[in-house]
Amino acid sequence: MRYILILLIISNTLFADIKLSQKDALYIAKKVWQNEGAGLDKYLIHWNRGEDFASIGIGHFIWFSKGHKERFREVFPMYLQFVAQKGIKMPSWLTPQTPLPWNSSKELAKAKKQKSKKYRELFKFIKDTRRYQAEFMANRLTKALPQILKTLNTQKEKELITKRFNNILYKNGSIDKRGLYILIDYTNFKGEGTLKSERYKGQGWGLLQVLENLNPKAKNKYRAFANSAKKMLLRRVKNSPKARGEKRWTKGWNIRLDSY
Repeated sequence: MRYILILLIISNTLFADIKLSQKDALYIAKKVWQNEGAGLDKYLIHWNRGEDFASIGIGHFIWFSKGHKERFREVFPMYLQFVAQKGIKMPSWLTPQTPLPWNSSKELAKAKKQKSKKYRELFKFIKDTRRYQAEFMANRLTKALPQILKTLNTQKEKELITKRFNNILYKNGSIDKRGLYILIDYTNFKGEGTLKSERYKGQGWGLLQVLENLNPKAKNKYRAFANSAKKMLLRRVKNSPKARGEKRWTKGWNIRLDSY
């Protein structure tokens, strides 16, 4: 009973925002951006081959064109809502409800080549708010565990996932910067694992699934997380429609996970 109470006390602290110092925000921003875009400005506004949406910012937040529907969570509007609440100035045409201005990768490439006004304004906004993008990802993480727990059916499952989450996040009773980076990066990378649409053949690959399948007896908790993530993403590739050709991403995904 005492053990369960401790778990509940720890998990409840995650309902509050994780406050990042400017130093930690920039550290995480740099690490995530290295993973997503090799740390290069040219990838701050990007459209990956084989995808039907653009990837924006250091976290490559998904952004859809007008009327587009997709199985994956659209994250860039969530970021815009976050900065709007902070009073951060955005280009006059940009709001959390604004769809991606370009309907295809070709249209985006043309705007980039011609340095259109919208492209230039969006690029400057993204480049100038990198710190806030890191804060947004940390804020998203604070909501991840409560969101995950709501999808679980039994108290035993909830206690197990809470324990594993906190084992990565904490070290000697304090938030561990490496564990924080891992959880922020993976949640941003492959989601919380709670959306039924973000699954192939009923099987997901998000944070929930990684925590469910990691080896609790492994000596290195970071490596255990990375190995579980690799297994979940390999399962994703096997379950994915062949037309998507997801196998081509496996090498890059594994390099990213090796940074954990």
